[in-house]
Amino acid sequence: MSPALVCSPLRVERVAVRGTVHTGLGPRRAAAAAARLPAGPRLVAGICGGLAAHVRPGDVVVATEVRGPHGTVPVPSAPLLAGELRRRGLTVHTGPVVGSDHVVRERERAALAETGAVAVDMESPWLAASGEPFAVVRAIADTVGEPVLRPATITNGLAALRSLRAAAPVVASWAAAARPRAVLMASPRSFCAGVERAIDIVERALDKHGAPVYVRRQIVHNTHVVRRLQERGAVFVDEVAEVPEGATLVFAAHGVSPAVRRDAAGRELSVIDATCPLVTKVHNEVRRYSGRGDTVFLIGHAEHEEVEGTVGEAPGDVVVVGDAAAARIVTAPDATKVAYTMQTTLALDEAEEIASVLRERFPGLAAPRKDDICYATTNRQHALRAIAREVDLVLVVGSATSSNSRRLVEVAERQGTPAVLVDGCADLDLSRLAGAGRIGLTAGASAPPHLVDELLAGLGGLGPVTVAESRLTEEEVTFTLPREVL
Repeated sequence: MSPALVCSPLRVERVAVRGTVHTGLGPRRAAAAAARLPAGPRLVAGICGGLAAHVRPGDVVVATEVRGPHGTVPVPSAPLLAGELRRRGLTVHTGPVVGSDHVVRERERAALAETGAVAVDMESPWLAASGEPFAVVRAIADTVGEPVLRPATITNGLAALRSLRAAAPVVASWAAAARPRAVLMASPRSFCAGVERAIDIVERALDKHGAPVYVRRQIVHNTHVVRRLQERGAVFVDEVAEVPEGATLVFAAHGVSPAVRRDAAGRELSVIDATCPLVTKVHNEVRRYSGRGDTVFLIGHAEHEEVEGTVGEAPGDVVVVGDAAAARIVTAPDATKVAYTMQTTLALDEAEEIASVLRERFPGLAAPRKDDICYATTNRQHALRAIAREVDLVLVVGSATSSNSRRLVEVAERQGTPAVLVDGCADLDLSRLAGAGRIGLTAGASAPPHLVDELLAGLGGLGPVTVAESRLTEEEVTFTLPREVL
């Protein structure tokens, strides 16, 4: 595939965006330029006319599709570009850009705005090459409802050129990232049974009781899931005291301490427990060990909500051990009466290293009957480990608050492969893709599958993508729902 070309109609635009091709103004010159350009990725950058009522001079428009006389060309890399431009501090709008063969005046602009187009230009449809990576970044010079030529025209044009100059590094990153790729998909990935159960519980509670349904903390650690449930009427709170007396409250998948349950009962709340059954298993282990007088070493991260709830089962007997260094110095009142449990979302290698240190120091250390790290965490880490050394870069879809997603990044890095955690397609730094011809793709257990699909589509907007699935195991685990939502 040929190197990417950055095309600008005007020389001043080309200078501002550091482009490679000056096409000339208007459809005829754009079509002539397209005919002589080599096949390959193209990005059109320049100024444009605004159509949407909310756009202002100097704002940047990233086309999600380009509409012209010969049809519509989709721009699947738009979320990548828009996200990068926003991180640069620019005001960015996404949506259709429509082409015109003449300067569009006020009345015609209003009609075009009704079609849903965000902006209009006179070159993009004629520069779009069918089947080739294509993108459009335009800066607004004039807006709907205002004359094209007026006293503010020069000022607005200068504002647009300033935005193009600010966008230049992002345009360069897109051009450097445009190339064919192979994507190796680690499987299993995305939702686990506990996450699906927790989300289902909130949705059923909303169906049954209507909004609002209160949820203590994030139901699962994913911003997209939380936002969607908020739109349906779920209200997320930090503590039980924020919930009106008598209301419906859902406990999140990470579990809560007995003290939180008592607080909820004191406010006469209708409680629905969405705690993952595998977390409940760890709580039961802590109670059992504590009940027989053991000191319980909880391998995990003290700040994680799951650990907070687990410690609350026996706060006087549980000691959180965060790493191997802590395991080497931790003490117990009676070294012969000790046990350990684990946070369910840890990295396997790290957790085993800590447990090994504890076993060496405390020969009588009691262990869980079955591993505490959940099956989904284990499967996703094994699946990623199987492909990490075959790729140049690993992309992990998941929110920064997700422990199991962050652990996947660590798993890849332990294999010597760079890895990036992205909340969604718009969060991926384009510069990370330069030189990465083979990508490994996975997702944490709390990340919706559609986010993986969107990221894959975004990569496809940068060049041809061949996708291979690396399936390590099939997951058939399901958990029953609480009777309150049946």
